[in-house]
Amino acid sequence: MTGGGVELSRRELAILRAVAAGRGALTSSCEPDLTVDGCWCDHAAVHNLIKLGLIMAVQQAGYGKPAPAVVTRAGEAILAGGTEIAA
Repeated sequence: MTGGGVELSRRELAILRAVAAGRGALTSSCEPDLTVDGCWCDHAAVHNLIKLGLIMAVQQAGYGKPAPAVVTRAGEAILAGGTEIAA
């Protein structure tokens, strides 16, 4: 997405903040899942954040293995109050 406004739900923003705080881990699979503090997150919300390029794994992990999740630059911009995702 380039130059488009992004509207996230409160749940998506809470997940984004938790990942920014270093509390998230993405589990590698055909469709990645996220845990925050060891608890599974809303599947649809996580997939939206990944699809929008707002969160990602720090490193590639083996299938079914967790890797720390991080917020991308685009995610940081959203958290800083922006609504635009830049390329």
